[in-house]
Amino acid sequence: MSKRRERAIALGFFDGLHRGHAVLLNAVKARAEEYGCTPAVLTFDTPPASLVQGAAVPMITSAGDRVDMIRRLFGIDDVIIFHFDVEMMNMPWQEFAGILLRELSAAYVIVGADFRFGRAGEGTAEKLRDECAKVGVGCDIIPEITEDGEKISSSSIRTLIAAGEIEQANALLGHPHTLMDTVRYGYKLGRTIGAPTINMTFPEGVLIPPFGVYATKVFIQGKEHPAVTNVGIRPTIGRDDQVTVESYILDYRGDLYGLQVRVEFHKFLREEIMFSDIEELKKQIQADAAAARAYFSQESNV
Repeated sequence: MSKRRERAIALGFFDGLHRGHAVLLNAVKARAEEYGCTPAVLTFDTPPASLVQGAAVPMITSAGDRVDMIRRLFGIDDVIIFHFDVEMMNMPWQEFAGILLRELSAAYVIVGADFRFGRAGEGTAEKLRDECAKVGVGCDIIPEITEDGEKISSSSIRTLIAAGEIEQANALLGHPHTLMDTVRYGYKLGRTIGAPTINMTFPEGVLIPPFGVYATKVFIQGKEHPAVTNVGIRPTIGRDDQVTVESYILDYRGDLYGLQVRVEFHKFLREEIMFSDIEELKKQIQADAAAARAYFSQESNV
């Protein structure tokens, strides 16, 4: 007796989980409902392009953040993460297709038109569709999604984030650029100047946006709070060159150390600068808070 086919699977790296990716994920949910199976996503822990090209490609989001967004934004709980290494890079495309169809019990497969897999990228979306057809598995190939004639891609979004163009990046993402982390202990200076903050870091391999202050929203146990977030080395008080993500949560008091929180970046407010003294820093924090409040007030009225 053949193994029961249980999953409709969307394939891709899904870095940033942008609007183009959303089309694939919504399609896989529709096919899963149609075929009475579980919607699933197959992704990779590190960017395949980094190994293929021999140069590190920074990720928009970590694998953990991707999993969270797939579950939170699309309601797809079954997320399969493959480790992408030299062995997988050199795997014959037919072998990868076999893993997908046999070991992962695919009942339906959804891929983007530019999907490549297997040694030297020999596997294409069309070849995968043919392999699926041999065993009676459906395969949809989703055409590229464009905005003003340009393809929506992780690389274009990466360029926008690197330039501090957060609002434009978010428009292509279809949701705010996100960082999740466990709140860490910092210098505790913020609470002494009336602006208690939480400290986080970007995971290794994740793109760090330009140093500066951002209007953000911090989500604590599912509740949304406006904030201002400094990304950088805190030159006024910093003791080393470690990059931190320090958020002053507006109108909030509470001990968050050890909790996992989510920060959503909405707008770049200003560059990171060194202040002459703590009083000057304190005044600027209040000015940043006012700018963030004004931004979110305007946003809510749009």
